[in-house]
Amino acid sequence: MISPLAHIHSNTQIGKDVIIDPFAVIEDEVIIGSGAHIMSHAVIMKNVKIGNSCQVFPGAVIGAIPQDLKFDGEVTTVEIGDNTTIRECVTVNRGTKDKWKTVVGNNCLLMAYAHIAHDCILGNHVIIANSVQLAGHVEIGDYAIIGGNAAAIQFSKIGAHSYIAGGTEVIKDVPPYIKAGRNPLSYVGINSVGLQRRGFSSEKINSITEIYRNIYLRGLNITQATQFIEKELPDSKEKDEILKFIRESKRGILKVSSKENTNEN
Repeated sequence: MISPLAHIHSNTQIGKDVIIDPFAVIEDEVIIGSGAHIMSHAVIMKNVKIGNSCQVFPGAVIGAIPQDLKFDGEVTTVEIGDNTTIRECVTVNRGTKDKWKTVVGNNCLLMAYAHIAHDCILGNHVIIANSVQLAGHVEIGDYAIIGGNAAAIQFSKIGAHSYIAGGTEVIKDVPPYIKAGRNPLSYVGINSVGLQRRGFSSEKINSITEIYRNIYLRGLNITQATQFIEKELPDSKEKDEILKFIRESKRGILKVSSKENTNEN
């Protein structure tokens, strides 16, 4: 049902069984997938694609221009995947010439007052808790969870299946499969509970644990640790993903908390 009290631009493409509540605003060049629900006082601005079965709650603003002084009016977009929920007062800005788009994947949950800046790329099943602030160009892998009031500086990378504690600041890249917490943000262990919930076997979790033991707990530098892991540990998809993430990190990965570092041999 589409309310006659909603403001909807004539160029909007609306799928089947979409609900648009009174006083929602939908601007030019917007695509809304089937089964979506756009609630009262949500604003969907130009050049936005909303996937199927999404929910956009009151006060959310999707597709505002970037808060970036380098933005020069170029035509950029926001893309929201299927089955994603965007709660009250979330803001998702369009991209810039860097990536030309901001992307939120499928089955994501963006909780109230979160901010997703220009050129951020979020994978699938990502959970962003209340008031999380993502600066521009942040990349987040599938199934990552970021706790409330955390913030990530621009160009940060957060790996898949990672968990970041609330109230923290991401200033280094966070590799996949780990838990990060404390101040400054540090490695505090493997996200074993999250991995179990997602069907990872004990053998896989143990393998990931051994990889990070060599990275963080043996007193090796990153080069020594990655060389040892490459040569000595069994091959696996997770090993390849971790090594690729570390090698491609331009900012460098976070360090271990002093409380966790036992300096094993």
